Amino acid sequence: MDTVDQLASVGTFHVLKLPLGFIRVLEWLFSIFAFATCGGYSGQLRVSVDCMEKASSNLSLGIDFAYPFRLHQVSFEAPACEGIRTEPVFLIGDYSSSAEFFVTIAVFAFLYSLMATIVYIFFQNKYHENNRAPLIDFVVTVVFSFLWLVSSSAWAKALSEVKLATDPDEVQLLIPACKVQTNKCGSVHGPKWSGLNTSVAFGFLNFVLWAGNIWFVFKETGWHRGASKFAGGESEKQASTFTQGSFDHSGSYTNQGNLGQPSEYSQVGGPTSYPNQM
Repeated sequence: MDTVDQLASVGTFHVLKLPLGFIRVLEWLFSIFAFATCGGYSGQLRVSVDCMEKASSNLSLGIDFAYPFRLHQVSFEAPACEGIRTEPVFLIGDYSSSAEFFVTIAVFAFLYSLMATIVYIFFQNKYHENNRAPLIDFVVTVVFSFLWLVSSSAWAKALSEVKLATDPDEVQLLIPACKVQTNKCGSVHGPKWSGLNTSVAFGFLNFVLWAGNIWFVFKETGWHRGASKFAGGESEKQASTFTQGSFDHSGSYTNQGNLGQPSEYSQVGGPTSYPNQM
């Protein structure tokens, strides 16, 4: 408990109230949802094979598949409708590359957002000690934004193909006994896709979070501070041009420059009288 109290006293938890820290916490949370909903998925579909010889029929044939969706390795024993025997049937397709890429990005995003949050809280002074840490943070945030967009798009496309490959109506076409007109095949139920649909939604939500956080990370870099100082210097120069002259209390303008030389139009002495000439 003493160690926890010391860390709590050293940490600056007010950073979590700022957009930079608050968005990092959201990135950490939603990355967990992304890889958990995709990497932990398992589904099942069921088809029925009604042979002309009722003894060899199977009216509830279950087919299980799961992440990483190497469907070409998923097999099931389907009735051959020729005596009491079965034959192995394999599904079609390998969508592991897109699924594993999506989960990998989610895991690394989780680790980085967790590490960045710890740095913001407990090592904020060292974070702002030089410009290297904010620049690295900025570059990594841009890279992860791009990777979230690519991986989410690839996984969304792969998921649509997984749904097609595991459609019970399509799976029936792979069973040799279903190609015989005397046998009847049908679908009992298909897989539930709510979990995988949620994973795609979390993927694009993570892209929005990381892309939106680019600006707040950029504000911590020396690039933004340098631009702010340059803009401040220009505004000071413009303001100084308006302070070269001033107005007196009577409302007349007085120039502070060197106007000591008399003008040929200035009036010297009192008014000149012109006597009447007779």
